[in-house]
Amino acid sequence: MAREASGMSEASIESDMEIGVALALGAVALVGTALMFGYPSQLGRAWGFAAAFVFATCAVVAVQVFD
Repeated sequence: MAREASGMSEASIESDMEIGVALALGAVALVGTALMFGYPSQLGRAWGFAAAFVFATCAVVAVQVFD
């Protein structure tokens, strides 16, 4: 019984880490998107787009790595 419970908790920790990393990187990508739409200068919008693209890509890679 104890082995089954510990095995399930380890699998749960791995899947929780996958979800947490993806959500954290997705949140940073959303901040980049907000900068892209809300920043007054073209250069700031470009940095917002770059941040959104890079962190969204990292979120997808993180899900693939932890899978």
